[in-house]
Amino acid sequence: MPTVLVHGVPETPEVWSALRAELARHDIVTPQLPGFGCPRPDGFGATKEEYLAWLVEELESIAADGPIDLVGHDWGGGFVIRVVSTRPDLVRSWVTDAAALGDIDFEWHDFAKIWQTPDEGEQFFEQQLATPLEERATVFEMFGLPRDRALALAGWADEVMAGCILDLYRSAVDVGREWGPGFAQIPKPGMVIIPTEDAFLSRQGAEKGAAKAGATVTVLEGIGHWWMLQDPAAGARALEAFWATVA
Repeated sequence: MPTVLVHGVPETPEVWSALRAELARHDIVTPQLPGFGCPRPDGFGATKEEYLAWLVEELESIAADGPIDLVGHDWGGGFVIRVVSTRPDLVRSWVTDAAALGDIDFEWHDFAKIWQTPDEGEQFFEQQLATPLEERATVFEMFGLPRDRALALAGWADEVMAGCILDLYRSAVDVGREWGPGFAQIPKPGMVIIPTEDAFLSRQGAEKGAAKAGATVTVLEGIGHWWMLQDPAAGARALEAFWATVA
């Protein structure tokens, strides 16, 4: 059956490469969000609802080959909570590390608040893209990534991606209140991953979201936001242990 891994921000599907190498499965699909390492289609507004509609269309096509085990990280994890809230028929199981977005009291981290502010967000990315790659990579190293993977992650951003990030976050100022109420008693088996060192997503919010949705919780001790890059073996073990429980 297909396994679909959905990346987040500021990323491309390459964020899953190390994890894929640790998984026993080979039926893995990694959709590429429009504008993230690829062109932004003409007329595409890059709002959360447009990305959601795009992902649902992708999943409908993939599901033709069998029930999907859906996994999402960061914004990909946010899209997962909305997909399973509105289209649970598309999945056999689901995993997210962004269940906090399903908490109606969700509050964005400080970087997101900058990106959601006109002019400030544009200045942020203008400065970032003008900064040498090696300096940008040190920021990701601070979040626990090995040097080589920090360099890769830092190198994915470009002007197209920056514009999509700004539009996406500005469409999602109230995402908890908009998407949170539907994230409840999801009828398909789910797991919420909580990395203990995640600097961007609240553990309390994730636990609340998991409880409301009826999902199990797996805590990754000593690992940060980019768990699939920092310790892909631990991430693979968590996923495979969960999949083994799904009928």
